[in-house]
Amino acid sequence: MSHPLEEPGLSTRFIEPCLLIIFGATGDLTARKLLPAIYNLAREGALPSQFACIGFARREKSHQMFRDEMKQAVSKYSRTGAVDESVWRSFKEQLFYHRAEFHEKEGYEKLKGFLEQLEGRLGTKGNRVFYLSTQPSFFPLICEQLHSCGLIYDPNKIKDRFSKVIIEKPFGHDSTSAHELQDNLLQFLSEEQIFRIDHYLGKESVQNLLVFRFANSLFESLWNNRYIDHVQITVAEDIGIGSRGAFFEEAGLLRDIVQNHMMQLLSLVAMEPPVSLTADAIRDEKVKVLRAIRPLDRSQMRDVAVRGQYGEGYIDGEPVTGYRMEKNVASHSNVETYVALKLLIDNWRWHGVPFYLRAGKRLAKRVTEIAIFFKHPPAVLFQEQKMRPANLLVIRIQPNEGCALKINCKVPGSSSIQPVKMDFLYGSYFGGSSPEAYERLILDCMMGDSTLFARDDEVFSSWELLTPLIEAWKELPKEAFPNYSAGSWGPESANALIEKEGRKWRLI
Repeated sequence: MSHPLEEPGLSTRFIEPCLLIIFGATGDLTARKLLPAIYNLAREGALPSQFACIGFARREKSHQMFRDEMKQAVSKYSRTGAVDESVWRSFKEQLFYHRAEFHEKEGYEKLKGFLEQLEGRLGTKGNRVFYLSTQPSFFPLICEQLHSCGLIYDPNKIKDRFSKVIIEKPFGHDSTSAHELQDNLLQFLSEEQIFRIDHYLGKESVQNLLVFRFANSLFESLWNNRYIDHVQITVAEDIGIGSRGAFFEEAGLLRDIVQNHMMQLLSLVAMEPPVSLTADAIRDEKVKVLRAIRPLDRSQMRDVAVRGQYGEGYIDGEPVTGYRMEKNVASHSNVETYVALKLLIDNWRWHGVPFYLRAGKRLAKRVTEIAIFFKHPPAVLFQEQKMRPANLLVIRIQPNEGCALKINCKVPGSSSIQPVKMDFLYGSYFGGSSPEAYERLILDCMMGDSTLFARDDEVFSSWELLTPLIEAWKELPKEAFPNYSAGSWGPESANALIEKEGRKWRLI
């Protein structure tokens, strides 16, 4: 099987006929991301003709009602804009709805009968993908019901068809719960059938990290502690928590963003070259990085970790409320909406190179990027020149996916030196919009390619690193929240975290 990085486009990839069943189909994720992604796959000819998507949820509605609602969602949220009526006429015939409660076996028995009808009519060969777009607490229950009704198969016994389950984050809320969730799922599934989705891994610029590093000797030869001073990874959002107040009160930003998205980005930046581009070879190297990160010492938590919570402020000139005034948030909540960390990787390549991570809600702008700060060259040749910034490589994940390299050049007609930027944008060079992350990931799951999905040991290693911080924050005195204004770049203590070592956060 070809690896996705080797493919020139989605439409060139082959997948087996299958049914995709979405649990929680009336939720926000289905409308905003999943159905637009599936529609775009159909629009580009990436789906097989022998395919259908079935929404599973509690609300009463007909197939036609579901189709009408999804058409509105696609029109509103698809990257391709308004619905192409010629595509929709055939695509809507592949959309169905099944009403049932997650805990009632009768609903699963009826689902089984309905799927068998569709399989006979469409020729999907019994291949099934179950997407659990639900609260994590429902994962074991749904998998148990699917297993008891024979809707998922044992891959060791049945070889002529497949059944897979995609689960959304969070994968547990600490190290213990992550292991418990995995133990529960393994009663009904094998690890090879579990696809833990992290939409950051579906972004083109994230996938390009492997190509950028290992297909360009120019950069890979410099990718070590001899030439790199430090690394900054930023995941900044200008939006607040919106309607997710109840969820955020339980999770907080460390669980919501850092444990999954940011640790995935860090591991891709820091990993060693894999022996091949197979899923396990790549994920083996990512796990090695996570296990090499120096454990967070409880006695030094304040020196390596900062938390914050946004108060009132301004975004794009408009006043916005503070976190404690958001819907379904406690008036004296101490849940963090900002995290900054300093991490050290104790291996040969990265010894002495700090990785600074920062993520937050209601920050000055929306941006996700990886900034590689190279060391200053010896100043012996330009002692009379004012010290200029060191070389900087920025990999932009969102928005405006691309890369930028800052180098120093001589100003024409002068002896002075000035930094200049070499810039690359995906959209400008390749034209058109890149596939959305969910398009890539749903297709990969159907194909059985788990490269861009988190393996169990990746999840466990990340939780083992961060659980001590979660526990320490419970025991340390409460912070004076809110400690940063909406529209700023976070609390002052985050600046102190990096500035005490003579560095600064990058101005974005």
